[in-house]
Amino acid sequence: MPQQKDIVKIAIQMPGAYPQLIQLDQKKPLTAVIKEVCDKWNLPGPDNYALQYADGIQTYITESNRLDIKNGSILRLTKAPGRCAEDLYKGIQSSDSGVRCDSLKLLANVSTDVTFAQEFINRDGHSLLVKIVEDAHEAPLIMTHTLTAFMELMDHGIVSWENLSSVFIKKIAGFVNAKVQDTSIQQVSLAILESMVLSSNSLFNEVKQEITLERLISHLQVTNQQLQTKAMALLMAMLLAAGEADRQNIIHSSSSVGDEMAHYLYVLQMVRLNHLEARMRTPLDSYNQEQRDMLHGLRQAAFEMESESGLSNERRRSLCAKEFKKLGFSNNSNPGQDLSRCPPGLLALDTMAYFASRYPDAYSRFVLENSSREDKHECPFARSSIQLTLILCEILRIGEPPSETGSDYHPIFFAQDRLLEELFCICIQLLNKTWKEMRATQEDFDKVMQVVREQITRTLSSKPTSLELFKNKVNALNYSEILKLRQTERLHQEETLAPPVLELKERLKPELLELIRQQRLNRLSHGTLFRKISSRRRQDKLWYCRLSPNHKVLHYGDVEEETETPSIEALQEKIPVADIKNVVTGKDCPHMKENKGKQNKEVLDLAFSITYDVEEYSLNFIASSRTDVVCDWHDGSDIAPSHAFSCSVCIQRAEGTSEAGASGAHPTAETEPPESRNALPEDQQPTETR
Repeated sequence: MPQQKDIVKIAIQMPGAYPQLIQLDQKKPLTAVIKEVCDKWNLPGPDNYALQYADGIQTYITESNRLDIKNGSILRLTKAPGRCAEDLYKGIQSSDSGVRCDSLKLLANVSTDVTFAQEFINRDGHSLLVKIVEDAHEAPLIMTHTLTAFMELMDHGIVSWENLSSVFIKKIAGFVNAKVQDTSIQQVSLAILESMVLSSNSLFNEVKQEITLERLISHLQVTNQQLQTKAMALLMAMLLAAGEADRQNIIHSSSSVGDEMAHYLYVLQMVRLNHLEARMRTPLDSYNQEQRDMLHGLRQAAFEMESESGLSNERRRSLCAKEFKKLGFSNNSNPGQDLSRCPPGLLALDTMAYFASRYPDAYSRFVLENSSREDKHECPFARSSIQLTLILCEILRIGEPPSETGSDYHPIFFAQDRLLEELFCICIQLLNKTWKEMRATQEDFDKVMQVVREQITRTLSSKPTSLELFKNKVNALNYSEILKLRQTERLHQEETLAPPVLELKERLKPELLELIRQQRLNRLSHGTLFRKISSRRRQDKLWYCRLSPNHKVLHYGDVEEETETPSIEALQEKIPVADIKNVVTGKDCPHMKENKGKQNKEVLDLAFSITYDVEEYSLNFIASSRTDVVCDWHDGSDIAPSHAFSCSVCIQRAEGTSEAGASGAHPTAETEPPESRNALPEDQQPTETR
């Protein structure tokens, strides 16, 4: 007796007969099962029958797929695929147009089954369909069924597309190019041409000669959504199959390139890019093994893995956390938390994994280079990648529905299959380059990302036509160039202001300058903590300097530990503001002159001195930040002696026109590179000074 698992309980139907409920023994040959079914219905010739599913896709049951039958399945007894193929082959050749039409309609339906398709092709039935198309004498309905049946047969891959004649290709292209044509014929013709283009380069070249971009664009303008979709699919297939030169010809050689064409290229771009929206809006699932493997694959690709098999669980977790920290994840014990924000969600994991696998040397170089820097100076790969992916999604407008009037398409999109991933690979290396140019620290992360966003948007606005061109342009647009462009644009904006705006600006200027004056004096009244920097390794001596509430005396003195604001009484030494003669910076400072030749530009940028009584007496400072401390103290020191607003930098700030190098004295907080905040190299420290 067969085992229970080899028995399937099913029902078998046949028109005009009561269904049979049988227990199908999967060990018994299928021919024997069919014979038993035929015998119960007194049907002669069981070889002429076969079983197929009664519901859904009515696939024939064969020895190779019979194990897919489940308990409760409903099958039906029908013509054997060979007998069906023979009958349809004869019906297609009938002189009666009604019989031909019915036969072709049925053929289009049953050709989805590979078992039948093989039988029909064995009888050279596909060649019969090709001849019908080449003759092109049939009515539109018959032609639609013919083309549909042909497409279904070819989809099984039994016959090569390259066996098709040039006459056949021209006929199919003619259906697409015809201005008056049945839309059903055009839809299936577009699908056939798409398969041709994707199957071989020689067929692509033939189709390219027959189908014009203007005609495809015209199909995008119709209200029939199915026809639009087929036209888009063929256009994308031609662009993907083309070489770079062909892509440019397809896009740019058309005589009708204009607003209308730009709109449809834009729509095509948006539709394709929006396929990424699902990943962009899906957070990482820490219980998904595939996603966890991708995450750990980043770690394994970056570092030489020591064998983890002999490590304890605690040691293994510690090692993973350490390496995820080097990769730049904020939550190194559970890095998946970094990818919970949507957008960019899983799309950020996809871009990182693509970079690591597509350009492993560049990936390893990025990670290892930054993991060897000081913590505050390293460019965090994971954090940067997540934010960069979000920026690219915003620039490319992934997830936004296409606008009815939009026309801003990127030619580079049509030159690259995986645009987002390839752009990411270029831009993540650009980000690391910009980070080094700006001498950034972790505190400057947002500022670096703003610069990178500007580099990308400015480069894409120039409409590069290839990835190589984009890469060259975006790398040439370095941080210095960005600053120059900002300054030029701001000055141009000032020059083009309308007279009423200029008048309002002049009226508001005194009030703004007074606000800035008060802010500077308040900053000095609050005071600043300075560190005594010396050539010795110990640098824990601190001193504090602040302006008295009446703005007449500078109080300063040593403090034991970092404090918010020590009282005036705690600062024993003082200088009357009236005695201040000058404020000098950089190489003009006395304590910089004493160490001539030992200081680098970074130290000079942080140094300033207040001279009083006579020139040889001075209070010497080395600030922690040029953008805040140096500018505030220099401006405030200029203000305090006469309570007159004399600092040109402050005036430029009030006017909103200050840019790097504009005053010749102090770059502003907006444009000053963050390198001035870096720790001073020990071999270039100034001697201990106040």
